[in-house]
Amino acid sequence: MDRLIRAIRLNAHGAPLRIERVPLRDPGPGEVVVELAAAGVNPVDRYAAEGLVAGDAPVPRTLGGEATGWLDGAPVVVAGGGLGTMTDGVWAEAVVCSRDNVLPLAPDVDLKAAAGLGVVGVTAWNVVTQTARVGPDDRVLVLGAAGGVGLSVISLALAAGASVVGQAGSEIKAAAIRAFGAEAVVADADTLEVALGDFTPTVTFDPLGGAFTPAALGVLAPRGRHVLYGTSAGISSEIALRALYRAGQRILGYGGLGLSEDERRAGLRSAAQALSDGRLRIHVGRVLLLREAAGESGGVLDAIGDRRLAGKLILDCRS
Repeated sequence: MDRLIRAIRLNAHGAPLRIERVPLRDPGPGEVVVELAAAGVNPVDRYAAEGLVAGDAPVPRTLGGEATGWLDGAPVVVAGGGLGTMTDGVWAEAVVCSRDNVLPLAPDVDLKAAAGLGVVGVTAWNVVTQTARVGPDDRVLVLGAAGGVGLSVISLALAAGASVVGQAGSEIKAAAIRAFGAEAVVADADTLEVALGDFTPTVTFDPLGGAFTPAALGVLAPRGRHVLYGTSAGISSEIALRALYRAGQRILGYGGLGLSEDERRAGLRSAAQALSDGRLRIHVGRVLLLREAAGESGGVLDAIGDRRLAGKLILDCRS
């Protein structure tokens, strides 16, 4: 008899998600069964539910592209390979996936925090160490610093020896940024220069776009690096090009969806090691229970849009 597992299912684009008991298929060649502990929740999951990402992928299917769990009793992280988009994902009690999408974890790792490695961990690792190449002489400004990626960027920049200031729009988020070790917190784009005072960033991290991008470039040091990896505050900006090129500043773009599988796996390995040795921290801001995470309202898709949240949204797959 087929094993039945609980899973959060997308039955039609734009329709409410449902918790259903579905058969767990037998693994094929090169595949394994991972018993899931916790799964990451990301904006791309909502885009997939709406059909804006992988709109031609099969439905019904299980969503979710990153998780932690156990393979043969040992802790692992699962990510990539089209999980949740092209194939059944990890918002479930178990998943069948390619062994290539499974990476061992240290025995003492926090499985809820590690469930964010596939997106938050890889993004933070890549933008800090590969794109910006932050070092001990850098002064770093992190916009949107209370987000899952932003807090992890702070941890990696501090581990590299840089000084860090974060930006947030509420005191609750500012408290989370300070707790992660940032020396100060600033607020809105239009007060950025005054709020920073003598702190002149050599690197700015920008997941916001909109008015924040020109404001950050306006305070960036000559020859500074501006890393753009999101546009949650606006998809367009007006930039003073003459000031940009005369100061020798660089705008460096990063997009996780453009990574090859080899690049994704390399980033995942490095992020997992950094999490294990303490250079990378992933703050779990809220945990949703699998049994409560679907329906007309109040479920996982609504939680993705909660701008009050500081840190990473995680689904408990065992509850």
